[in-house]
Amino acid sequence: MSAELREEALVVFRSGLAAADPYRLLRAKFREEPGKGFYLGSELGLPLPGPSGRILVLGAGKAVCSLANALEQSLEPRDFSGRVLTKYGHGLPLQRLIVEEAGHPLPDADGVAATKRLLDDLRDLGPEDRIFLLLTGGASSLLVAPAQGLTLEDKIATTELLLRSDATIQEINAVRKHLSTIKGGRLLQAIAPAEVFTIVVSDVIGNDLSSIGSGPTVADPTTFQDCLMILERYGLSRRVPGEVKRHLEQGTRGAFSETLKPGAPQLERARHTILASNRHSLRAAQEKAEALGFETEIFRWDMEGPVHDAARAFAKSLTALLERPRPQALLAGGELTLEVRGSGKGGRNQEFALVASRELQGLDGVAVLSAGTDGTDGPTDAAGALADGTTWSRALSIGLDPGALLANNDAYTLFDRLGDLLRTGPSGTNVNDLVIGLTAWPDGLERPPEEVNRMRAAEVRLAAQNEVFKSVE
Repeated sequence: MSAELREEALVVFRSGLAAADPYRLLRAKFREEPGKGFYLGSELGLPLPGPSGRILVLGAGKAVCSLANALEQSLEPRDFSGRVLTKYGHGLPLQRLIVEEAGHPLPDADGVAATKRLLDDLRDLGPEDRIFLLLTGGASSLLVAPAQGLTLEDKIATTELLLRSDATIQEINAVRKHLSTIKGGRLLQAIAPAEVFTIVVSDVIGNDLSSIGSGPTVADPTTFQDCLMILERYGLSRRVPGEVKRHLEQGTRGAFSETLKPGAPQLERARHTILASNRHSLRAAQEKAEALGFETEIFRWDMEGPVHDAARAFAKSLTALLERPRPQALLAGGELTLEVRGSGKGGRNQEFALVASRELQGLDGVAVLSAGTDGTDGPTDAAGALADGTTWSRALSIGLDPGALLANNDAYTLFDRLGDLLRTGPSGTNVNDLVIGLTAWPDGLERPPEEVNRMRAAEVRLAAQNEVFKSVE
């Protein structure tokens, strides 16, 4: 893979990450207005607590610790307490908030226990109390409180079936809400009569608040009947645990209360704001690509649907851009669905890159980066992968069969062997995925100053690394 194209793709990706950094955004926007309340920019988040009121900070998600860290510093010297739940390995040392780690994308016993403690924190709230709820992607799996008659195993089995299907995140969350005592506005019912301000880093296309974290503090438009239709749509009606099917059927007959619906009185004491989303990242990536001298096009702002279909279409569009006289950047954001049929290792971004590489075989001067902004892609240690027109042939040259690996959903093995996995570690944010396609600079075409300076900096870093290597030889 061209070292220059690889470096340029990484620079554009990092710019997208920086634009959705929850810590930086919250610290820049949050303020307390004396005698009035807590504001996020010009927006009132919460009135100040009453004389006997307290401040409680709660949260869940893969990037929640970045938000919590910023809020801790912003609330000083106020008295407050609380806890946040995050994915294993995504915790940060906070000063006053308790950090709990649990399973994701499948819920586990640690998530059940941590959620119970979070709900216990809400006991004896009054109208003068103020609650900050911090939500980022992953909260649906981390806030685990099975509905009456259901077990954690029931929820795990159902979630796993949904994740392996073509169901959208909205459909998956609709089912989750109706198997829970905390999702779909039920957390807001537990918070009442206190006031709550939910600060969101969105991992849902369109920023539907009822889908983000399965909407624990907003009204839910879906019903038990919708859930049964979702299971039927993806052929899961006879595969989910029997208790799950019975629970949903009984819910349609009124045996269990529905999720919180529009017009409920609790909604009057709840506010929400979207702090960051995929569009923040995609716009920043576009601006950085243009600053580096690329002509840019947005392939799709809200990419959804099957991975293979999107990857083929993206590669076709990128191939067409090779005919243009200037370097091109084709960008996309969203969250695709991957139906897992094999037993291999990987994620939707790695599979996207591998499918794209099949379509780009033999082409020079083209590269694709596909990665999750949270730093993880499926059950792997990679955020995604980089591919180009030589990926397929390089795999064959070292004895790998890329077609067989693709059929087995084993993109991780291929990109790991090629050294083309993108490993960022937990990024501190989570706003879906970014896909970056670049075409190379033609020889003799003058680069803009920012690109020249970036390349010089990269050369200095490489020279310094070489000196270190020489010193230890």
